Amino acid sequence: MGGSREMTLGVMGGGQLGRMFAHAAQRMGFFTAVLDPDPLSPAGRVSHHHIQTSYTDPVGLERLALVAQAITTEFENVPAPALAELAKTRPVAPAAACVAIAQDRAAEKAHFVRCGVPCAPYAVIETAEQLAAVPDSLLPGILKTARMGYDGKGQARVRNRAELAEAWADMQQLPCVLEKMLPLALECSVIVARASHGDCVNLPLQRNLHREGILAVTEVYADNVPEALAERAIAAAKSIAAELNYVGVLCVEFFVLDESNPAAAGLGGLIVNEMAPRPHNSGHYSMDACDVSQFELQVRTLAGLPLVQPRQHSPAIMLNLLGDIWPEGGVPPWERVLALPGTHLHLYGKLRAAKGRKMGHLNITGSTLEQVRRIALQAAQILGIEAF
Repeated sequence: MGGSREMTLGVMGGGQLGRMFAHAAQRMGFFTAVLDPDPLSPAGRVSHHHIQTSYTDPVGLERLALVAQAITTEFENVPAPALAELAKTRPVAPAAACVAIAQDRAAEKAHFVRCGVPCAPYAVIETAEQLAAVPDSLLPGILKTARMGYDGKGQARVRNRAELAEAWADMQQLPCVLEKMLPLALECSVIVARASHGDCVNLPLQRNLHREGILAVTEVYADNVPEALAERAIAAAKSIAAELNYVGVLCVEFFVLDESNPAAAGLGGLIVNEMAPRPHNSGHYSMDACDVSQFELQVRTLAGLPLVQPRQHSPAIMLNLLGDIWPEGGVPPWERVLALPGTHLHLYGKLRAAKGRKMGHLNITGSTLEQVRRIALQAAQILGIEAF
């Protein structure tokens, strides 16, 4: 493809990730096209073309393939068969097969095992017989639906067999994965970008804090985790991408275990949690703290442009801005937040705030980690976000 600026790049999905992809593509001279059924979708409202159909509509897919020379996706629940259909006539990255694995926790776990990357001990539960055969060693655990779970949805903590059976019944006896609950020290993630010829680069390891299953804070700075552990996580993420022959941006989330707890014995201190075949919330800091953002990497992989190793030029903290902080009938006090040095506000163009809805993010950068943390905590206090 060679990165011709006459290209139109297409994206399946019109959410905030699609919007930021579109902005990055347009900054680099590309036209953009979005397929999303919502007439007010954040990405659709800023793109050159907005095809307002369902993700499986044959006419919509044909129109997207007609106008776009290469196509990506902005969220993992776009139906994989739709991506496969597009791939008959256009380059699609990531490929439908990769997205299909990320859509199914059981397939995802099996892929991690094939790559030799440790994950939590688990069992697949699809039948009553498999439920009965779950070993006691997996309890207490977390029961997760195999498909369509995100931001903590489709999950239940279970302490014993009775709670496990009740939770599976509450989930309509859908295919599930039961994971052993492990003692965690912290959570982190790695974003890699891989080209069609195999070149692979990565953003620095991101240290994450989740609240109620939703990412709240990401901190990225030198030695945010021990260097050897960061190197292992980056190598694991690259291995997961290479084994899939993945093309595009991939986020891999990890748990760092509390090795002082006997329950973590023998697991090596670092286990993979899940992967997302797209840019990720935890990589948003790269828009202001790195010389190449995750969205520019997505554009480069899709358009066949060279990949360069991103460099982080500032310590950074990202605060996720949920609809919870919007006052009734008003907006948060942005003027007070933006009066703080090193603050970078990114709002997603969503017209309605709701509890738990991702409305934007705030990146804080500075010359020192101490300065960045101080400003980030000030911003959090102004916005009514719990300190971290």
